[in-house]
Order: sequence, then structure tokens, then C-alpha cells
Amino acid sequence: MGASALIAPVVAQNLDLNLDARGRRLRVLTLTPFFPSADDPTQGGFIADPLACMQSLGVSHEVFAVQPFYRGSTRPAEHAAGTWKNYVCIPGNMGLPLAGKFLAASLMPEILKQHRESPFDLIHAHAALPCGHAAAVIADRLSIPFVVSVHGLDAFFTTQAGTLVGSWCRRVAETVYRSAATVICISEKVLEQVLSALPAKTKTKTAVIYNGVDPDMFYLGVESKSPLTVLSVGNLIAIKGHASLLRAFARISVDVPHCILEIIGDGPERRKLSQLALDLGIAGRVQLRGRQNRNEVAAAMRRCAVFALPSTYEGLGCVYLEAMVCAKPAIGCWGQGVEEIIEHGRTGILVAPDNDVQLSDALRALLRDNNLRQRLGIAAREAVIARLTLHHQASQLAELYRGCAA
Repeated sequence: MGASALIAPVVAQNLDLNLDARGRRLRVLTLTPFFPSADDPTQGGFIADPLACMQSLGVSHEVFAVQPFYRGSTRPAEHAAGTWKNYVCIPGNMGLPLAGKFLAASLMPEILKQHRESPFDLIHAHAALPCGHAAAVIADRLSIPFVVSVHGLDAFFTTQAGTLVGSWCRRVAETVYRSAATVICISEKVLEQVLSALPAKTKTKTAVIYNGVDPDMFYLGVESKSPLTVLSVGNLIAIKGHASLLRAFARISVDVPHCILEIIGDGPERRKLSQLALDLGIAGRVQLRGRQNRNEVAAAMRRCAVFALPSTYEGLGCVYLEAMVCAKPAIGCWGQGVEEIIEHGRTGILVAPDNDVQLSDALRALLRDNNLRQRLGIAAREAVIARLTLHHQASQLAELYRGCAA
């Protein structure tokens, strides 16, 4: 018997591992408010990126990226396979507890049509409101299971919704988590938030699956030596800690004169941050780059010396992984999900939230010691490659899907 005849059955068996009992791919309906769009191709990459990996694992996705009608229409980014859908709802946080029902009603006719033509095996919703709530309604109609991912620390939307409707949001979110086949949390910190707020006797199946990073896009690069660059990437909102970073950078401006601070992102804090840089006398060394595409962000990660995002309300933070896999030492804050991926003093540095002194000490130490930067950066890259790539994330999700849909 020839070698090819011996190999063929083995290949066929391996391919069969990616098919269900009916000999077809697992088909998943994804509902998400986060997804790359033509207007903002970087948003929701943590949703879109694993989907392509799962194709090779025998999982296909139909993606509905959704937003309220009052935000206008949009379309997917060129690299993201999905469909943007608008839905009618009551504007503002007051409408959040009911938004899932409105969303389900809006999507139901098309989903039923698709389900008749090619049945869905599972629904994966991102965030309890509105997508998780909609998934619970749709899954009940289709008689299939659903899972819901929690991406941030505000798992019950009480912070977002405020005191007026927060308790209503909590009740709806609790119902979603109890109904889900699995509640997927992006870190142990997020899982802790979910479990601490659920009633003590609630039976909820949970899993922690960390976000992954693409090492083919974020890879080793040459550090720009003149000047050294401190990089920060994130929406310009107060919880990301950019104001603290500016103050810390000002504290080291005399000790480390040949360095700049580059901030990529946009948001409501931009004008305030620009004024703060002027007031601190460092405006000439601070570059507010605004929103950048993925390739531009990856290039900035490769050329920077240090990455810093002193966020005070972070479930995990993909940008830390992106910096780490580029072999850059990353600075984050204790008490956030990032402390599960940065090992303090070995793969990066953790500081207390809102502590300008600790942050400036960390920046000074890293910028003045090339060997320290290299040692932490290499260890960071090795840690990510070992367990936090897109392939790791996709494999864990595919395994979880199969277990829920069995």
C-alpha cells in the first residue's frame, strides 16, 4: 500500500474532528455591539479576529453587529465578515433594559429565514444587554442554546445605567446569565464581578477564556532610539488613565529628556488632555495621534520602547497583549484584569491606580535601562505566545461551542 493511501484515512479522521455528528460545520449566530466598521475599523477586533481562526476549526459564523437606530447606519470594515443592523429602541440608558426585546423582534424574521435554510446550532451574544437578552429570546424560539460573553467589569450595567434604571438592568442581566448555557468571562476579575453580584444560590455555568492576539500582525520590531517612545492606546475617556500618564510623564521629563509620549485613540477627553499637556509644559513632547487603523497601531507597538495604559476599570485589555507579543514591557494597574497576564517585575510592571508617583518611577526605570526593557519584553512575548494567541482563544471557544451544542 502506498504512503498516500496510509495518510488519507488519518487526514480524513482529523477533518472529521471539525465536523458535528451530521458531518457538517457547527453554525453559530453571533450577536455583538462591538465589531469593526468602516467608520472605526479597530473597534471590536477582539470579536472579529477569532472568527477567522475558527473557520479552520470547523465553526462557521453568521455575524449581526447591532446598534440603535439613532446612531445612524454603518457597514462592516473590509476585513470583517458580518452585517451591521440597526434596531428600534427607546433612546438612552432608560431604554437599555428593554433593548434586548426590541433587538430580538427586529432580527427575528431574518434569523428564522436563515435558520430554515441552514440551521444554527448555537447563539453567541456579546454583553448581556442588549445582545444577551435578545439571544435568550431568539434561542428559546429556535430551541437552541446560547452563550454570552462578558467583556468588562460592569457586568450588570449598573454603572452605565446609573441608579435610576440600574436595578432593572441588573434583574434583566441576572435572567440572561441564568438562562445561558455558559457565561464566558474574559478574565478571572470579570468572573469575580459576575459571581459576586448574582444571588448566592444561582446556578450559572461559567468559563474564563482570555482574549488572544495575532502574532502575525503584532510581531517583533526595531525600537526607535531617538527619541524613545512611550506609547498608549485606548479610547480617550477618564477611566483609561491618560491624565495620570501625562502627569507621570511630566515628572520624568528632566530625568529622561530624549523621549516622547504617543497616545493613539480618540474620545471626549481629548481637548482636556491637550490642555493638560500645555499646563504641564510637555505639549511639545506629547503626540495625540487620534484614531489609527490596525496596521498603524501594530507599527506603533513595534517601534515604541514602553507601553503604558494605567486604566482603572479594565476587564482585561487586548492592547496589553499586543504590546507584549511585540516584546515591549507593558505598564498596567493592580486590581484590573491585566494583572492576570502581566507578571509584575518579570513580564511587565503593575502600579497602583491613579498613582502618578509609582507610574513615573516605572517609566523612569524602564526608559533608563535598555537591558531591563529587553528582559521584560522578551519574557512578555514568550508568555503571550505560550497561551494567549488568537489560536488559543479560538480553540477554547470552538471546544466550548461543541460542548454546549452537543
